[in-house]
Amino acid sequence: MTDAQLIPREVLFGNPARMSPALSPDGARIAFLAPRDGVLNVWAGPWREGDYRPVTDDRGRGVRAFAWAHDGRHLLWLQDRDGDENTRLYAVDPAEGTPRDLTPFPGVQARISGLSRHAPGTVLVGLNLRRRDLHDAYRIDLETGRLTEEATNEGFSRWIPDAALGAAGAVRPLPDGGSEILLREGSSWRAVHTVGPEDEATTRPIGLTADGLSLLLLSSRDSETARLLSVDTAGGKTEVRYEDPEFDVVGVGTAPFAGDAQFVLVRRERGDLEVLDPALAEDFAWLAGQAPGDLSVLTRDDADRNWLVQYNTDDGPAAYCVFDRAERRLVSLFSHLPELAEYRLARMEPFSFTARDGLAVRGYLTFPPDQERRALPAVLCVHGGPWTRDVWGFRAEPQWLANRGYLCVQVNFRGSTGYGKRFVNAGDREWGAAMQDDLHDAIAHLVAAGVVDPDRVAVYGGSYGGYAALAGAAFSPDAFRCAVAVAAPSDLRTFINSVPATWGPMLNTLHRRIGDPAVDGELLRARSPLSAVDRIRIPVLVAQGANDPRVRQEESEQVVAAMRRNGVPHEYLLFPDEGHGFVRPRNRLAFYAAAERFLSRYLGGRFEPAAGAAGAGAADGSAGRPGTLGSPAARPAGSDV
Repeated sequence: MTDAQLIPREVLFGNPARMSPALSPDGARIAFLAPRDGVLNVWAGPWREGDYRPVTDDRGRGVRAFAWAHDGRHLLWLQDRDGDENTRLYAVDPAEGTPRDLTPFPGVQARISGLSRHAPGTVLVGLNLRRRDLHDAYRIDLETGRLTEEATNEGFSRWIPDAALGAAGAVRPLPDGGSEILLREGSSWRAVHTVGPEDEATTRPIGLTADGLSLLLLSSRDSETARLLSVDTAGGKTEVRYEDPEFDVVGVGTAPFAGDAQFVLVRRERGDLEVLDPALAEDFAWLAGQAPGDLSVLTRDDADRNWLVQYNTDDGPAAYCVFDRAERRLVSLFSHLPELAEYRLARMEPFSFTARDGLAVRGYLTFPPDQERRALPAVLCVHGGPWTRDVWGFRAEPQWLANRGYLCVQVNFRGSTGYGKRFVNAGDREWGAAMQDDLHDAIAHLVAAGVVDPDRVAVYGGSYGGYAALAGAAFSPDAFRCAVAVAAPSDLRTFINSVPATWGPMLNTLHRRIGDPAVDGELLRARSPLSAVDRIRIPVLVAQGANDPRVRQEESEQVVAAMRRNGVPHEYLLFPDEGHGFVRPRNRLAFYAAAERFLSRYLGGRFEPAAGAAGAGAADGSAGRPGTLGSPAARPAGSDV
């Protein structure tokens, strides 16, 4: 092994060896995702023996997420067709191996709304059978498949189940962009926690305790950051269980049967678990000393004896272990990409700067290993959402870029979550404006520090990040050498008017945060890259899934048509069997091959030659087949806590 060794794209962006493990309720078995004939499927078996076998046989896009039912017999997963997001709920008994479609309704989207140890043979699901924009609540008996309507959706965005998997609560978005958390009383609903639009992004119910006496929720009402609250369901008294003055609480670990909060996750520069239950303090202290990296507790068995834990580092694969609490023993299972051990990986380093209006902004830098940190070519890698954030730990894209000789710059620009409500709300109606300014200010900060060559900077991203890449090419073409835009909205008016009907209850939030085409048409036009497409003169790589219901194919094709008309060097990759993100390995690899060649051509970084047709695509705008940002293989999956 040498430091200069290229990490093959197949290693970084192909299928992981094993990922997303989950412990069975009895603690004796695990299930996980692993390739079967090149497609991710669910495998299961006793973890002590390591005797695993596949229990699903998907031949298409693969299984990307699953869960154990609490009966210990069934594994559940959602699957759509070629990215159309009309997900169906499937179940399989690993002992029998015959999957069943529990929601065989064409054009209907199933959502898992709840699983409970107190109702082990049942799952609560949301189905938009009645109206495309509203998901009513149904209970499904896993033994018989019988579907029973539990509650009618009255404009709710999510359900809150009780221990028996009744639809005991719900979240209802309000016309002003706020929301209210409701509890069910017979045929009516009572609000127990209401927030205005300034707190909407930092408020989320966690669930009811098993006795139904308390509702756990995250909320920034009366606070700068999201705190863990406990609300008395009878009298409404609210207790603050945990708060941080600067960062949001983003995850909560609850007791297996009681459902009360025992620890929380706060993402500062890294992910920190804060223990609330003194009975677990020694366990967490011991686990923290056993391996490097950030600790996550993924699942726990019903007896709370065995915990499935993950250690996530920035310069190595995610490691999965079972912690036997009674024996104080940690059993190593596997890592998600053992092949990474053969290569030199880069460290992810937090950085911060002050934006032009005085706002403190944070992010991460991943430098090429063993290169002088001076006048480096850089790729500004913009996260999607935008109401999420980049986090510390192993990520395939930063490693890929650093390995090819680029400084990977990740910025948690205003509008990103995790830093309190003022920070996320500072992004309201700032697409293409202050949010974009934060990206430019990050690069200016690094240029001033001497680590970035201002003439060799690319802007790169998917979804919102794709929008930011197009906006950079259109609004500030002198700032970047080239741009890569995946699933990128190019006209904010058509984008908002064409969001999926399944987003119905959330439309007011989009209007408040981005703009309402009926009222803010001129603002949205001015913030749309398509309005300035004639200013694009840098090379642009555009990639799109043909079945994307969130950012439709027309968003890419209208800007590609304009670049073709204007003679702008560009590539356009259309993936006919993908949606919002590229899931199939051949598509991911084809996209990253094209992106790598594109970046190398314009920034001068290293390039691994593509094999066969994997480098399809051309600078004259021809469409290639097949690739993803945020794909299952791009980052180790697992629960926040």
